[in-house]
Amino acid sequence: MGETDVEQVTLALLDAANDKDSEVQAQVRKSMLTLGNEQPDRVLAMCQDYLLKHPKLVVSHRVVILQTIELIVGSRIDAISYPRFKSIISLASDEMTRSKEVVPNWQQAASNILVAVGNKHINDIMEEILRKFQPGVLPHFFVVQTLAKLSDSNVYGMVPFLNAILGTMLPMLSLTKQDNMKWVFSYALCHFSDSILEYLANLDKAPDPTVRQDTFSSEINAAFDILFNNWLQSRESKLRLTVAEAVGSMCHLMASDKLEEQIPKLIPAILSLFKKNNEHYIISKSLCHILDASVNMGSRLLETQLDSLLFALHQQVSTSVDYSNPPTVKNHNEVLRCFSLLANAFPDRLVMFVLQRLENSNERSRFGSLAVLRHFINSSTSMMESKKLLILASIRQPMGDHSNKVKKRVVQVISAMAHHGYLELDGGELLVRFLVQHCALPDTSQRGQKPADPEEVTNEALRTMCDNTFHLLTTTVGRLADVLWPKLLDYLIPPQYSNATTPLCKSLIVLGNKKKDNKEPTFIIDFSEEVNLPSPQILMIKLLVNAAFPFNSRGHGAPSLSLLQLLSVNIHHNTEAVWDKEIPPLLTVLEESTAENLDKKSWDENLLKLLSKTLVAVDDDKWVCQFAAEATSYLSMYNNALEEKSFLYQCIGVTLQQSFNKEFVKKQLQEILLTARHSDAVEREGVALGIGLCANSHLEGTLAKLDEFGKSDVFKKSPSIFNLLKDRNDVEVEKVKSTLILCYGQVAVNAPPEKILNCIDQDILRCISKHFKTKDLTMKLSLIQSVGLVAKAISECVKKQSYVFSRKQELIAVIQDFIKGEPADALRTPVRHLVMSTCANLMPLDPALSENESFDLLKVCVNGVLSLPPETHTPEKTTKEEEILDPKKRKALYKDTFSSLHELLSSALAKDPTPDSLQSVFKHLECWLTSPQDHERVRAISATAHMLTHYLDSMTVKNMVSFHNLGALLGRLSPRCSDLHLAVRTTAIDCIYILLSIQLRYEGFALDYKDEAVEGLLPLKTQLKNPDHSVLYKTCSELTKVMSKRLPQQQMSTLVFMLFEGLVDSQTNCCRASSVILNTLLKNRGGGLQEMVPEMLEVLHVQLQSITEEQVRVALGQTVLIMASQHLQTVVNALVNQPLPYDSWTSEMWMALGADPIVANQIIEMVMEKLAVMAPYLDKKESMIRGGTTKVATNKPLAMTCGLKELLLNGQSQEPALSKFPQLFSCLIVRLAVSVGVSAPRDNTTKRTATVHVAGVAADALSILLARAQLDEVLKRLDEDKAWDAIKEQNTHITGVTLLARAMAKHAGPRLPTIVECLCPSLNNIYECQRITVTSFFSELLNHHVATELMFIDVLMNNMMERISDPCCTVRMLAVRGLGNIAVGSPEKVNKYAKELLAAMSSGMEEKDDPGKLITLEAMSGLSKVLLYLDKKNVQLLVVYIFMKIKPFLESENDEIRCASIHLMGKLSKFGSGEPVFKDQIHNVLVSLLLHLVDPNPHVVKACKYAMRVCAPMVGSEQITAMFQNHLYEDKSLHYGEFINDLTKYLIQDFPGMLNFYHISVLQFFKSNWSEVRAGAAMFIGFLLGNLSEEHYSHLNMGAITKGLVMLLQDPDPVVRVKAAEAMGHFH
Repeated sequence: MGETDVEQVTLALLDAANDKDSEVQAQVRKSMLTLGNEQPDRVLAMCQDYLLKHPKLVVSHRVVILQTIELIVGSRIDAISYPRFKSIISLASDEMTRSKEVVPNWQQAASNILVAVGNKHINDIMEEILRKFQPGVLPHFFVVQTLAKLSDSNVYGMVPFLNAILGTMLPMLSLTKQDNMKWVFSYALCHFSDSILEYLANLDKAPDPTVRQDTFSSEINAAFDILFNNWLQSRESKLRLTVAEAVGSMCHLMASDKLEEQIPKLIPAILSLFKKNNEHYIISKSLCHILDASVNMGSRLLETQLDSLLFALHQQVSTSVDYSNPPTVKNHNEVLRCFSLLANAFPDRLVMFVLQRLENSNERSRFGSLAVLRHFINSSTSMMESKKLLILASIRQPMGDHSNKVKKRVVQVISAMAHHGYLELDGGELLVRFLVQHCALPDTSQRGQKPADPEEVTNEALRTMCDNTFHLLTTTVGRLADVLWPKLLDYLIPPQYSNATTPLCKSLIVLGNKKKDNKEPTFIIDFSEEVNLPSPQILMIKLLVNAAFPFNSRGHGAPSLSLLQLLSVNIHHNTEAVWDKEIPPLLTVLEESTAENLDKKSWDENLLKLLSKTLVAVDDDKWVCQFAAEATSYLSMYNNALEEKSFLYQCIGVTLQQSFNKEFVKKQLQEILLTARHSDAVEREGVALGIGLCANSHLEGTLAKLDEFGKSDVFKKSPSIFNLLKDRNDVEVEKVKSTLILCYGQVAVNAPPEKILNCIDQDILRCISKHFKTKDLTMKLSLIQSVGLVAKAISECVKKQSYVFSRKQELIAVIQDFIKGEPADALRTPVRHLVMSTCANLMPLDPALSENESFDLLKVCVNGVLSLPPETHTPEKTTKEEEILDPKKRKALYKDTFSSLHELLSSALAKDPTPDSLQSVFKHLECWLTSPQDHERVRAISATAHMLTHYLDSMTVKNMVSFHNLGALLGRLSPRCSDLHLAVRTTAIDCIYILLSIQLRYEGFALDYKDEAVEGLLPLKTQLKNPDHSVLYKTCSELTKVMSKRLPQQQMSTLVFMLFEGLVDSQTNCCRASSVILNTLLKNRGGGLQEMVPEMLEVLHVQLQSITEEQVRVALGQTVLIMASQHLQTVVNALVNQPLPYDSWTSEMWMALGADPIVANQIIEMVMEKLAVMAPYLDKKESMIRGGTTKVATNKPLAMTCGLKELLLNGQSQEPALSKFPQLFSCLIVRLAVSVGVSAPRDNTTKRTATVHVAGVAADALSILLARAQLDEVLKRLDEDKAWDAIKEQNTHITGVTLLARAMAKHAGPRLPTIVECLCPSLNNIYECQRITVTSFFSELLNHHVATELMFIDVLMNNMMERISDPCCTVRMLAVRGLGNIAVGSPEKVNKYAKELLAAMSSGMEEKDDPGKLITLEAMSGLSKVLLYLDKKNVQLLVVYIFMKIKPFLESENDEIRCASIHLMGKLSKFGSGEPVFKDQIHNVLVSLLLHLVDPNPHVVKACKYAMRVCAPMVGSEQITAMFQNHLYEDKSLHYGEFINDLTKYLIQDFPGMLNFYHISVLQFFKSNWSEVRAGAAMFIGFLLGNLSEEHYSHLNMGAITKGLVMLLQDPDPVVRVKAAEAMGHFH
């Protein structure tokens, strides 16, 4: 390669170095560097020349070139000649100092070159720089900066010069007036000092080990005076900081006496900078240097500055640290380092200062003090040893701070103290308590809300930190075990620490297990010695109550149980075996549960069983009594947690069961009754539960105590009474009575069954009945509950012995009055729920209620509940006392109320489960089923379903009984299957299923018998979830078929007339459902109602007058058609004349016509005949002004098509449709052809254009026909391909027809011969649109082998040959496509038609009347397919001819033609193998194919890969063949750069003689229309050059290449410029 070429390229790159695109700039620099690395001297020389020849070059351009020089120097410093270095130094020096003004980017780039060269040629650099660093003359800014940077990059080279430099520099300092020069001198002095210190620290590596610190002292002292006394006072903050940094570094080099002398002035000056600057890190760093130097030399004056130092440093350390901002973190660390330096020199002063500062209540101040204290504790262990107690005393002050931020720092300090033995000292327990207190913090922040202050520490964050600290101390600080065990137990009891229970238990478990495993004697707790600890009984009570509410207090249940198990031997030596067996299964339950799914009732029962088993195992009545007494005294601790208190009452009850001391039991009961807070409902319930459990073992004693309490002064309203209630003066007597009433109920239900019946009347009802007339709500509720519990108790007893409950009616009457007193418009209390539950328990007891009593009770309860407002309705307060329930409580109350109603209805049927009894209950619900209110219907149908389920479950059929009201019940319930509300619909199906199951039982079938039809009802529920009307009605129809199968004939009339009533339901949906059910019923069972038809028609006539809903009217028209189907023929002509589009009535009528196959067959024949002869459309002028015509459909053919479509919708039309399928299919596809792009006609009456999609009607009819022919796969394929949308529109019609033909060929082959035969005449039709559609259909059929299999290929081929000369361009294109398709469909036939096919394709490629080149494209595509199967003898002579024909298309701007021509070229390859002429042709287009591998069109890229892969063997190079075949797969990505790089190597190796041809071919693509191809061409040339050896350069026109690349370097596309620059990098 000639020097001129490299120079030309380098020059072009230098010109482009300032390209506006950053990527181009980067690549230019990279290429320059590549060239520079290969020929550093030459490229550096050109860079120098360029800069010298262009003195006015813009700065940014100069900068890029200078940066390039720096890069080349940096990478090839050893390969550059010394003379070149000298000239570079001169150039860089000149560039750096040419402008007296500071131009940062330019001069910095030049300075960087000098620094880079200075790494090797420091002496030459210094010689050049020192010429511009003369005594008495202020140097250039960048001269000084360069010296500073050289001292950094080459310490050992520079330090020997520094003495002289400092000597020259010192006089300059006093001459300096400008801030920027002061800054650069300070910057230099700082770096000089750092370099000297590094040199001195590594003297063993230094070239001159005799250099000493005092060598520089005098100069540094002098410089210090100027910087400190003059420049540090500057107003410019940047300068002040740099001066301060320099002063700090210089202190280490100053003479000790000089530094000592300056300390009183230096330290205050540096400290004052904190106030003047925001960037404190530099100041802290400088101060740290000063302190380090002062401490190292043993300064005596430093102590005099201590107060001001500590004050300033404390201010700094108290500043918040932003961990996302590194300078603030660095500053904090430097300040702490300052404190450490001072602490080493003045330990007592420092500690006292920090501890005194802790007393300051300022938040920031405490932050800082705590940070320093923590730093001291962690880093200065020996120094702090004697001050531990002092620190321990002082930390109390910040522990009392209210700020969570301060507390967070306190926790960090406590953690440090714990690791260094502070907690073992006296007062250490305060630190433990502090951690426990903050583990117990409540939640404060609202989730999802970000705090206003980003530094805010929430209670949650602080609590988590304390949790983690506790865990850390427990697991890692072994010596704390005896400090924390067992003292932490004391914190489990007080309520204020409840939120800390979980971490406390976990820590105690870790500590206890360690001691237990190590068999340490301290594991066993001596409670007599540890007087501050709670007793074993209290611990057990607390942990047991915790376990009852396992997900409270951050999930304290499992840890509490685990700790209880661990403490077993400490609680009582007999508990270990029981708890080891019983507690693990309970823990497993908790692991598998959440707060939402835990069965609380079962869980509580299991815990009470655990307690009972524990007390049995203890077997010590004294211990049990103490447990009960302590539990009773502990009750007051739960005054603010009443659910827990209620559970504790139950624990006391279970404990008293196990006590044998009757007097003690009475005493405890008295204590409970007197101390209870009766005003609270939860506590009243808890007291009653506890006393009820006690009664299980002490029935007589408990009843006696309750009787005694009932007669006591508590119930006499006098001032002295309330003294008994221990500070509960506000308790109302009624609340105490309520507790007592509840106690009696719980005693009844818990007492032994063999004893309780004797006590019911005398002891229990006698005591509670005196309160029946109360007006107090609380007492009412207690009375109802208590009566219900008594009824439950009796129900259990009567299972074993008979009992007549004489007071039953009286009790029902009393509580029924309570429900009547409730407000009808709101549900505020559980009165209804409790009354109905109680009545449900009372009703089954003897004696039975009379019919009137039962009716009144059900009426009051049903109406009182179903009429309630919806659950979401919020009632207004009516009185001050009434409170509005929160939504959760209201939801639970509603749920309980409805459950109680269902229970009551079931109870009403329980005594007499007969059809009459069922009807008497159902009549209370019947009227609610048709309520206009959704919530009322939902409630009524739900109650009905529960009632029927209970009836079915409890019925016994002893003899055959008629279920006489089945028809009436079905008539009421079946229309509800279409209710607007989903819940009503699905429940209605359940009701019908149950009714038919009841009927089966009455018919004598066994209980487990499953009727197939009835069982088929249940799957219908899923269909009802779809609110679509058609789905609902279809479901109703299926439902009716099941009903009609099981319904006795004598009940049919009842059901039919009930359904007629349903036609005027308040809900339109149910009216429609009634009509659907009615029609289905008549179809299935109408034959048996012949005598009733006149009456039915009369009723129907009356109902029609009041029905306005269109769909119901249509459905009723269907009813008439069912009854008079023999008159169907009379309406056909009238339907054809109905206005278009048909309304739903007309459509239904047409659909009904399809029900009779004979009639349907006649109509289909008539329609086909008319469509074949009638004009499909008329050409009408658009307007007089614009001219042009519009196709408008003729009315009758369109109406018939619409009617045919509706008729085919009827499933019954399948038989006639199938018998005429080929003719009807052909008719509809031809009809579709003449409908595309045709407008609908005007209605003669309204004169408006009908809103009918003409083509859409034909397409829909065709779709329905395919469905009727059961061609589901065809339909599925067409739907997937969206063929119906395409086939209806003019611009996509051919695509749609092609998809239709494809689907038919694949899935309906046997039907095609007849269809083809029917369609052939249409190819000669005068309507061009018909010829296009049929040719498109035939063309696609040739794509499938079915044409050969069924022997209609000749017909298709002959028709295609004829269409080649059709006057319509589109038809000709489709014909060429069809001829090409034979290669896919019937490849074995290709050679039979070889002559015709080649002729047709050749003429297609030469087609003149082909504006969009569509015929040309089809011809090439078809020829590609045909060539696969043609014999060589048929093609060989034409190969080169075809190749020449397609070559011009390779660069076509049409993507598809480009793609097809490349693909065809690949197909031709098999006919050219072994032919030298073909090999030459391949090499002729090889460059084009290679460059189109980056074509913007992905299909062209794939075609190129294919063509090159199949042509590879003809290229004549094994390596290239292997490359093409291994890398060029269509679906694999290709790394184009690597591929072309490797390829050019092989081209050079195997075809050196063709290199000239290749590179000339590539150069032509430098002007390609596609930027991707231009970029690819640049890459090709680049790699060709990069891989070319010297001897081959003679083959290339380097001048043309250079010229071309220079041109591309100015291309508008940056990608091309990048690749051109990259290629230029290979010019070496």
